[in-house]
Amino acid sequence: MAVGRVVVFSGGVGGAKLADGLAQVLPGENLTVIVNTGDDFDHLGLRICPDLDTVVYTLAGIADPENGWGRAGEQWTVLEALRELGGPDWFNLGDRDLALHLLRTDMLGKEISLTEVTSRLCKRLGVVCSVLPMTDDPVATRVLTENGDLAFQEYFVERHCEPVVRSFRFSGIENARPTPGVMDAIEKADVILFGPSNPWVSLDPILAVQGIREALGKKKVVAVSPLVGGKALKGPAAKMYRELGIEPGAGAVAAHFKDLLSGFVFDTIDMEQIEEIKALNVQTLVTDTIMKDRTSRKRLAKEILGFSGSL
Repeated sequence: MAVGRVVVFSGGVGGAKLADGLAQVLPGENLTVIVNTGDDFDHLGLRICPDLDTVVYTLAGIADPENGWGRAGEQWTVLEALRELGGPDWFNLGDRDLALHLLRTDMLGKEISLTEVTSRLCKRLGVVCSVLPMTDDPVATRVLTENGDLAFQEYFVERHCEPVVRSFRFSGIENARPTPGVMDAIEKADVILFGPSNPWVSLDPILAVQGIREALGKKKVVAVSPLVGGKALKGPAAKMYRELGIEPGAGAVAAHFKDLLSGFVFDTIDMEQIEEIKALNVQTLVTDTIMKDRTSRKRLAKEILGFSGSL
C-alpha cells in the first residue's frame, strides 16, 4: 500500500532531519510536521521557539550544518556586544537568527497566532510543506531535578543538562488545545511518524495536548528511535532514561510508546533488541538510522515510507 499523507511529530534536530528527508520524496501538500512548543520561552523580551525554528531552518536548507540548530553562516556581534554590557549571554542568539525572533515577537504582539506566524515565515523561506506548532496556547516544559524545578532552557542550555532528572511536567498543558489544522492533518494522514526526537520532552508534550493522543487510537503510528547503541545522537535523552531508572536503548523507546505503535524503526547496531521490541506486538524495521547528510535523510525517509505502507 502506498503512503499518501504523512504527519510527523517532531522536536528539534533529529525530527527536523527526518522531516527534511520526507520533504525530498513527498509533495508538499502531503507532508505536515507538528512541532513541540514546550521548549518555547521569552528571552530579552523576545519569543524564542527553538524546535519550530530548527524544523523551519532545516526544511528551508539554511540550518547550521555543524550544530543542527541556528542558521548557517551565522555571526555573533550582537551577542558579543550584549556580553560586553553585562547582559545574559547563556543563550546563543546569532545576528541572522535574531531577525526571526524580532519579527515573530512583533507579529505575536499584534495578536497574530503562532500558527499563522509560522506559516508566514515558512512561505518567506520557501518551505512548501505544512509546519504546525502543536498548540497556540502557552505550554512550558519544566524539568524536576535534584536541584529543584527548572525551566527547560535553564536545564538544557544554561546548566548543560547537568542536574539529575526526577520527572517532567508541562505547565499549562491542561488548557492547551491543538492548533488549527493539527487534528485535521491527523485525521487525514495515512501514517503518523514519531521522529527521532526525545520521547520525554519533545514528543510527550505533543501527545499531552487535548485530543491528540486519543486521535491516534485508530491511526497507523510508526516511531523512529532517537537512541543508537544506547546513546542519543543529540541531546540528553539517554541521560534522562538512566536517571529515571530505565536502561536507555531502542527497546526502552518502543516501550515508552507501546500503546500507540504499529511499527518501530531502529538502528542495526541495536539488532539484539529485536525480540524485546517484537514482544510489544510491534512490527519492526531495522536499518541505518543515522542521517549524516541530505542523501541519507532521503534514503531513510524512503525506507520508512515503504515500511509504513507494508503495515
